[in-house]
Amino acid sequence: MKYFFETIFNNPQLLSNNSSEYKQLSKELRSAIEASDLSSKEPKDIDFQPFGPIKLPFHEMGAINSLDLFGLDEMIIFAFYWLNRDRYKRSADIGANLGIHSILMDKCGWNVTAFEPDPDHAELLHDHLKLNHSDKVTVVEAAVSADSGNMEFTRVLGNTTSSHLTGAKENAYGELETFPVKVISIKSIMPSVDFIKMDAEGHEKTIILATDQEDWKSTEMMLEIGSKDNALAIFNHLQHLKLHAFAQKIGWKEVHELSQMPINYKEGSLFITPHLSMSW
Repeated sequence: MKYFFETIFNNPQLLSNNSSEYKQLSKELRSAIEASDLSSKEPKDIDFQPFGPIKLPFHEMGAINSLDLFGLDEMIIFAFYWLNRDRYKRSADIGANLGIHSILMDKCGWNVTAFEPDPDHAELLHDHLKLNHSDKVTVVEAAVSADSGNMEFTRVLGNTTSSHLTGAKENAYGELETFPVKVISIKSIMPSVDFIKMDAEGHEKTIILATDQEDWKSTEMMLEIGSKDNALAIFNHLQHLKLHAFAQKIGWKEVHELSQMPINYKEGSLFITPHLSMSW
């Protein structure tokens, strides 16, 4: 993995999702991941330089499997963690899934709170943290929203990485299960962390719109946006709060107009900060 991380470290501005460099590196990475021991159901040490060895046995999650958690967009975020390992101390992993982000944050030396509402994923998350001796990670089996309490959760059986708080997605497809989950307010989380990674599966608009300028005074966030409507609402809110956003889809340049905002996972992540620049 060292080659891929070094390429990202040296060329972050070239890795917007529609660049030729991105497409070529993404193809090379997929081949390398499929050929690695990440394809094994037995937990094996994977040389994941510069982080060192990790263990993540292969899991099916409907149409998606654990190899999909190592796509180029994710690797770019992992590279960001490593480059900023001395910048942050306390992080929140909102939508922790199987735990790879939390594991790598732990390897950066951060104290991590991992939020995962799906009990099936939370069980695997605990297992993977134990396998990797990730002792600086605390798991909270809950979702995150504007307010604390309880909400209904929809599990998408055909792709459990797409499971979400009910109502967050208009076109949930396939066989679904619903059940109640605990919910924690974003405003109760932000004062205790300096970095947040968020994959809220369509609920990001509700979460971001619940924040005010004070919440962002010492906190930065890397997030995924799932729709045009969410992109518009978040763009307007960030403008109102005078926050700065940097988008992968434009080579991690600052967002100045709505068309530069990502509108789905295929357009990469958005980085939000109270500062004038992004710390690559």
